[in-house]
Amino acid sequence: MHGEYKVPGGKLVVVDLDVEGGALRNVRVAGDFFLEPDEAILAIDAALEGAPANTDTAGLAARIDAALPASTVMLGLTSEGVAVAVRRALAHATEWSDYDWQLIHEAPQSPALHMALDEVITAEVAAGRRPPTLRVWEWDSPAVIIGSFQSLRNEVDPQGAERHGVTVVRRVSGGGAMFVEPGNTITYSLSVPDALVSGLSFADSYAYLDDWVLGALGEMGIRAWYQPLNDIATDAGKIAGAAQKRVVGGEGAVLHHVTMSYDIDADKMLEVLRIGKEKLSDKGTRSAKKRVDPLRRQTGLAREAVIERMIESFRTRHGLTRGRVTDEEMARAEELVRTKFGTEEWTARVP
Repeated sequence: MHGEYKVPGGKLVVVDLDVEGGALRNVRVAGDFFLEPDEAILAIDAALEGAPANTDTAGLAARIDAALPASTVMLGLTSEGVAVAVRRALAHATEWSDYDWQLIHEAPQSPALHMALDEVITAEVAAGRRPPTLRVWEWDSPAVIIGSFQSLRNEVDPQGAERHGVTVVRRVSGGGAMFVEPGNTITYSLSVPDALVSGLSFADSYAYLDDWVLGALGEMGIRAWYQPLNDIATDAGKIAGAAQKRVVGGEGAVLHHVTMSYDIDADKMLEVLRIGKEKLSDKGTRSAKKRVDPLRRQTGLAREAVIERMIESFRTRHGLTRGRVTDEEMARAEELVRTKFGTEEWTARVP
């Protein structure tokens, strides 16, 4: 069995192993990390050898920590990262390179249609009728997108939304409300087979699926990192928030979508969103205006240039061919707008 895992902000860990009699055998750990002293790698292999195959990530990491020499120094590597690679090997997880990735980047579309396309495209990936897909969104109007479980009245000021012509829609994933305007926001979705995140905890899958964009931002001169559970942050502040939805059926799939602030009208945002003191308290700031720091200021690049560099970075890492929403997919999405995402019943399902 073979498992790979890139430690968030670190290096690639590769594990090869067998399972005999319900225990790990012939364990070999490798990768492009740095580790001192040399014998530490043998200690890691020995710690995993004979471990019950049903040992969870925490248990495997504890075995490794207990076996390492006191002088061990890990760079780009963690005991948890090795444990995750083991769990991915046992789960027969796939890797990014196992797939032919497709890009969808089309003309601006309505907020409700974007919600519907996420559902349709991810269902198609789950069914095996569509390859794993990176979809970059273009918005035709300003919007607030609330999480699947958020209260509409608690999150949105209806007078502010009406005054600024902001459409309110509810997505299928959890998480918090996002304020977006055409030209000021970068939003993308990853619709991936469940096998790509096999062996990862729900939380770990966020970091794993965000890793490529951290690299893309780094190439643009931004030191960014994953901030649990679902934020992307920089020294200047938060720049993005992610959300996920697991889709059953077929082989299963994961929808992972991210909204990044390229620019932001903070005053308008505060007139539309109700951002309470409790929400601000866990961000370490007293002002909602300081919660998000736009990419425009940090990169000095046009929005289109940032998007193009992100796409090219993904293509370089994992391969990417141009695709499109099929006529059948679009028809299904438009029907979902009519029956679900465009309805008051769905939008206000949590009043």
